[in-house]
Amino acid sequence: MNQWKNFIKGLFKENPALVLLLGLCPTLGTTTSAINGLGMGLATTFVLVMSNMVVSLVKNAIPDKVRIPSFIVIIASFVTIVEMVMQAYTPELFDSLGLFIPLIVVNCIILGRAEAFASKNNVASSIIDGIGMGLGFAFALTLLGGIREILGSGSLFGINIPIFPLDANGNPQTMLVFVLAPGAFLGLGYLIAIKNRLSKK
Repeated sequence: MNQWKNFIKGLFKENPALVLLLGLCPTLGTTTSAINGLGMGLATTFVLVMSNMVVSLVKNAIPDKVRIPSFIVIIASFVTIVEMVMQAYTPELFDSLGLFIPLIVVNCIILGRAEAFASKNNVASSIIDGIGMGLGFAFALTLLGGIREILGSGSLFGINIPIFPLDANGNPQTMLVFVLAPGAFLGLGYLIAIKNRLSKK
């Protein structure tokens, strides 16, 4: 039962992006569209689940002096797998996410869960924790990316949504700020405010 409590915590109560404010670099940098947010979120989820599982399996065989470097090597191995698979099967998404894919290695969510949870718990609990935290992160990135895409481009997952008036050239009069960096801060700020308001209720 406690395993599923950890799963729920990762989704809502301890959401990495909206509550713990971890992994803000990819949160702000990749969420120009919903598909980018979803792609980065799922890639991070895969690495988180697999690294949690391996760390939990080998935790007793790793000396304390090299614990953190060992965790980073494990994480980097799975990031390399994700990078190669995305480059082969989703090249457009790979090009869009760019440098943020290899930067998953130093994402503090993944290293933090490996150190704080997976290294102290069994394999099943570590996998469930990774799924909860990963899906919570993916949900936050997809939601933020969707909001920015709708307000900044007038589309969602690349599909046009006719909610904005058209200019003289027939283009939607969207709010360009949400495509730019300040829009990421604005969108995330409002999402955190809404989350805090709902939590108080």
